Amino acid sequence: MLVADDEALVRAAVRAILARDPGIEVVAEARDGQEAVDAVREHRPDVALLDIQMPGLDGIAAAERIHRELPGTAVVMLTTFGEDDFIARALRGGADGFLLKADDPRELLTGVHAVAGGGAYLSPKVAARVVAGLRTGGPDAAAVRPLTEPLAERLTEREHAVLALVGCGLSNAEIGRRLFLVEGTVKAHVSAILAKLGVRNRVEAAIAAYEAGLVGRGRDGGR
Repeated sequence: MLVADDEALVRAAVRAILARDPGIEVVAEARDGQEAVDAVREHRPDVALLDIQMPGLDGIAAAERIHRELPGTAVVMLTTFGEDDFIARALRGGADGFLLKADDPRELLTGVHAVAGGGAYLSPKVAARVVAGLRTGGPDAAAVRPLTEPLAERLTEREHAVLALVGCGLSNAEIGRRLFLVEGTVKAHVSAILAKLGVRNRVEAAIAAYEAGLVGRGRDGGR
């Protein structure tokens, strides 16, 4: 994976956390958004971890380029800034995850694994702000299409269970193990969920799960 932050000490701290997990390898670092985009082009990592506020090309602009030009690399935003406008811009830019530097380090490892496996992950603090924004019509409402009908009227019981686990940040493989389904079947369910809910990606689907109160059930394996 790639770690991008304009502060060398922050990059070193993030690398130290990631080094705890033998399943994660940092293949490149970057000091700004342009270096991050160039490094992704060169190394094609599974995940790019980007700070938002960097000199020159910022993290959100870099995320937009990576999402558009190199969709095989998932993008996670890692920042001290949790303001709603940053969250909304990141989601609109195609970020697959959003974490705060104040989060527990375990959140970083969980989020990286989730997006590397094709999932989406929002820090619990971020998810709460997004849901609050949707309910109050704040900036995040412009980034995510709000649901206008009850989920029960759109999804099957199995799709409810899959959506709940998507909301927990699980990958297709992890969902399959929880629900005793093959990964291809989970992928088909996720595609159907996106279509039925009219959402654009797994991040929006995860937000829908939070908004509908499904996430607590998802941690216990769904309905």
